[in-house]
Amino acid sequence: MSEPHDPQDGTRRLPTTGAEQQEAPSGDVLEAERDADGPASEPDAGPERSGGRARRFRSGRRIPSALAALVLLGAAGLLLYDIAAVRADHPAMQWRRTLADELATRRIDDVWVLAGSAAAAAIGLWLLLLALTAGLRSLLPMRREHAGVRAALDREAAALVLRDRAVEVAGVQSVRVKVRRRKAAVSAVSHFRELDEVRDDLDTALRSGIEELGLAKPPRPSVRVRRPKKG
Repeated sequence: MSEPHDPQDGTRRLPTTGAEQQEAPSGDVLEAERDADGPASEPDAGPERSGGRARRFRSGRRIPSALAALVLLGAAGLLLYDIAAVRADHPAMQWRRTLADELATRRIDDVWVLAGSAAAAAIGLWLLLLALTAGLRSLLPMRREHAGVRAALDREAAALVLRDRAVEVAGVQSVRVKVRRRKAAVSAVSHFRELDEVRDDLDTALRSGIEELGLAKPPRPSVRVRRPKKG
C-alpha cells in the first residue's frame, strides 16, 4: 500500500515490494560462491539516451601501422631503384636474380614455398584483425550524460575501487578482484562469520560499487568466499 502523497511535496514515494525485503539464507559451509545476475547488473539506459550510445574506444595502432608502412616503403623503394637501374642498362641486383630463379625452379609443394605462403597469410590475418577490432581492452566505457563528452575507466582502477569496497565488509581477511568487460570476479578469504553472510554482504557492496562506477555496461559480479588455508 503506497504512502499518502503530500500535495505540497514535489516528490512521489513509490511502494516497496516484499521481494526487496527478503534476506538470503546462510549455512555452515567451507566455501560459498555466487555468480549473480539480477536487475542491478543491467546497464542504466537513461544517461545513454540523453548523451548517445557509449561505444568502445578504438586504438590508433600507431606502432603496427608505422612498422607496416616502413616495411612496405623500404620494399617498394628497393624494387623501384632496381627497376630504374635495369632501365639504365645496369645489371639487376643479386637478390632479385636469385628470387626470380627460385620462383622459376621451385615447385609449389616445396617446403620453403609453403612456409613463406603460411607466413604471409598469418601476417595478413594479423593486420586484418588489428584493423577490425577496437583494441584498448583495458578501458571500460562510461555512461554518456552529454553528447560531446566520452569517458572511460581503466580496469585496474575499477578493480581497486571494488577491492576497497570489499575489504570494508566484516569478516573479509583478504580479497582479489579482477574486472573484465562483462564480469567482475571477486575471490575473498573470510576468517570469521558465516560464509553465506559474508558472501551476501560482499554481493551487496559490490553491486553498489559497480553502480557508482558509472559504466555503460556494468560487469556482472561473481563472488567466491572461502576459509583461509590451515597451516
